[in-house]
Amino acid sequence: MPRQARLDAPGVLQHVMARGIERRKIFWDDKDRASFLERLAVILEETQTQCYAWTMIPNHFHLLLRTGPTPLSKVMRRLMTGYAVTFNHRHRRAGHLFQNRYKSVVCEEDPYLLELIRYIHLNPLRAKIVADLKALDKYPWSGHSAILGRRKNPLILPITKDSNKVSDEVNSKSEIRNPKSEISLAHKTTMDVLKHFGKNLKEARRRYRVFVEKGIKHGQREDLQGGGLIRSSGGDRGSLIGQKKEDREKSDQRILGSGDFVSGVLKNANENAERKANYNISLAELIHRVCNKLDIKTSELMLDIRRPPYNQARAIISYFSIHELDCKGSDVAKALNVSRASVSKAMSRGGKLIDKKKSLWDLIKQS
Repeated sequence: MPRQARLDAPGVLQHVMARGIERRKIFWDDKDRASFLERLAVILEETQTQCYAWTMIPNHFHLLLRTGPTPLSKVMRRLMTGYAVTFNHRHRRAGHLFQNRYKSVVCEEDPYLLELIRYIHLNPLRAKIVADLKALDKYPWSGHSAILGRRKNPLILPITKDSNKVSDEVNSKSEIRNPKSEISLAHKTTMDVLKHFGKNLKEARRRYRVFVEKGIKHGQREDLQGGGLIRSSGGDRGSLIGQKKEDREKSDQRILGSGDFVSGVLKNANENAERKANYNISLAELIHRVCNKLDIKTSELMLDIRRPPYNQARAIISYFSIHELDCKGSDVAKALNVSRASVSKAMSRGGKLIDKKKSLWDLIKQS
């Protein structure tokens, strides 16, 4: 049976899992784990992808992500390919590290966000890597300890001397406030999680821990693996026999949510596929069209000119090329003579520009 296409869109919540080939270890020691997290932290910040929960088991990992302007496929390709190259070099091995491609499940937020955070963070306890919740509270290779404030959050990038960012350190007795724009995305995401448990940081952390503790008795949660009501009922399609047609939930292994949510995701996916079918132009042609639109020379776009028309051109090209034409970030960076990180930042600005001026979509339509 052919593999189904991925489902993705900006702002979508996704539970992502990847396992070592033949279920072998992908993390041999703490240096491997630290290397993986350092790479993940950089990629999340550059692509403006939020990570609500994460855990690392010797032969697999789980992430709960909300994608930004960069498609999930590109985020995961950078993470897994980069880590595999580093891992193979360090351990003097060759060949594939991961088993096939990663698995991702689009999740309905309201009923599942907190359940998935708890489920993912309890993985080390279920795998008997830690003995109890007290040990999990200090376990460094899961996001649980970072949310509790027992360990520094490894997804928060270190602040350089030249950085204007304020410190992410928060007094444990302080009130949870909306983080300022200069605070890292990883810190903002942690605060977003704790807001579900209270306004006071200390009390929110206490209630979060109680919530996690209550989940221990649930063990493996097959209902959190995707597939609508059929999956939620244990995979028993027979249990749906006799229900009225309009009451039956749609099912799709790529989606975790109610029937209405599944239907909506599939409808949007079909609409996106149809839309992208009309955008079959090359990166070079896109650059040519954008430069003509903004009345600038293509050759000048390669120069380090920071005036508004040139910044806007790079932003529009970055967004359309990656989000709509499925170009590689490295190819776009090379074409614009900028770094891949610059492309990610420009792409975010491009999305906002295009939202304000819908006529820009005409730039990628086939003539």
